[in-house]
Amino acid sequence: MNEQAQDQAAGGSAAGTLTVAVAIALLIAGIAAFYLLDTLPDWKRWSIAGVGLVAAIGVFALSPMGRRFWQFILDSRVELRKVVWPNRQETLQTTGVVLFVIVVAGAFFWVLDLLLAWITRMLSGQGV
Repeated sequence: MNEQAQDQAAGGSAAGTLTVAVAIALLIAGIAAFYLLDTLPDWKRWSIAGVGLVAAIGVFALSPMGRRFWQFILDSRVELRKVVWPNRQETLQTTGVVLFVIVVAGAFFWVLDLLLAWITRMLSGQGV
């Protein structure tokens, strides 16, 4: 498979890459205008930055990558509806098990720390 076929199989093209580059440029231009036009009132500066953001989102949405991203969002919503969420009892039981394991692990490492500190004191001659 040649590079052009691989690029098209991945959903990209020179025009798609250019569209994304234009969207990024619009976003940067909006942010730059916010900082460069510091003599304007704040509401105008925020409006200009907002217009740059909206224009960037619009241009990105028209690109092949933007369409794939939107399809990903739609597919994710479908998959999210398939998730079986635990009920209250399962959630409480799982939380209890996690807390129990945390307490047991904490106690284990506390005792291990005490033991290693005692051994270190004995080996260094400070624990006589």
